[in-house]
Amino acid sequence: MNVRLAVAGGCAAGLASGWNVGNIGAVATQLAAAYGVGLATVGLFTTALFVTHLLLQVPAGRASDRSGERLVCLVGLVAIVCFNALALIGPSPALALVARMLVGVGTGLAFVSGSAYVRVQGGSPFAQGLFGGVALAGGGVALAIVPAVEDAIGWRAPWVTAIVVGAAGLALLAAGPADRPRSRTERPAHAPGGVFHDARLYRLAVLYAASLGLSIVVGNWVVTLLHRHGGLSKSTAGLVGALTLVLGVATRPLGGALGTVALAVARPVGLAVTGASLIGLAAGIPFAPSFTGAALTRPDAPAAAVGLVNGAAAFVTLVGTPLIGLTFSLPGDGRLGFAVLAAGWVVALVLLPSSTQLGARPATAASGSRLG
Repeated sequence: MNVRLAVAGGCAAGLASGWNVGNIGAVATQLAAAYGVGLATVGLFTTALFVTHLLLQVPAGRASDRSGERLVCLVGLVAIVCFNALALIGPSPALALVARMLVGVGTGLAFVSGSAYVRVQGGSPFAQGLFGGVALAGGGVALAIVPAVEDAIGWRAPWVTAIVVGAAGLALLAAGPADRPRSRTERPAHAPGGVFHDARLYRLAVLYAASLGLSIVVGNWVVTLLHRHGGLSKSTAGLVGALTLVLGVATRPLGGALGTVALAVARPVGLAVTGASLIGLAAGIPFAPSFTGAALTRPDAPAAAVGLVNGAAAFVTLVGTPLIGLTFSLPGDGRLGFAVLAAGWVVALVLLPSSTQLGARPATAASGSRLG
């Protein structure tokens, strides 16, 4: 029962983190009008979150390893709730940017520590994959739900829905088991002194950056693309776009490339649905092996290693989201940006890690020397 409560609490934290990734892109056009800014500036609202989210990845992992996963996760969820509430003061672009940067502190803490909490409390690889799927789906569900809420309450919709989801996560995590006593694991003799110097983690980082990072970039702009080029209403575009993050199950980066190309075409609707589905499928499966592989690679600092891998996806989102927003002012009105994203999936496929690096099989002494 305790393990189930831990998995539920960790997944709730993951959902809250993921929600804040997709809630702005779900109503980007409407926010641009309400705030009196262009789409590129709305893209910066997501960039602002990922600046601090990225910076907190490894520190959040280190704090979890030292002080307790549940404690760090609770702090992160409180930050998510409080700083989304700050943005409700008024439709000011400067206030929104500050609020999103502070929300990024919360998502950075909650995501890494939530994953670690599930693992440390005895969650199986399936549970770890469930955490990843729920976290990824959070952004997709936001794409589907926030447009409908915006019809009712206007520009406040992204902020209010994030508060509700964050508060629910707090309640579930508070009901979970307490952190276990800390025990120190010695650094393996062959491992570098810090996770940033461990080259074995970087192929995992590339895989995860493509599977999650590119999917989030697509998720932030797919509703706008389909609304403009696919002839879909805002709500229908949100439902189709949600597939890019909700379908967190079973394919490789090639599925992401094909899906993004299909979305760039934008019509007919059936092709757009197929493209969105492929991206969602491609985003899901690398989560558990990427995080499990990172933790197994650095048993002395598992959460910090996971933070480095997840930070790569945050970096791709940080850079990619505003750049793709800018392509909506270029010929093709956003389609060129989606073509570039498709190429990024192919690069990740070329650099796919070995099964040993993914933790699918134990490393031998020989393979360990090759990986180092």
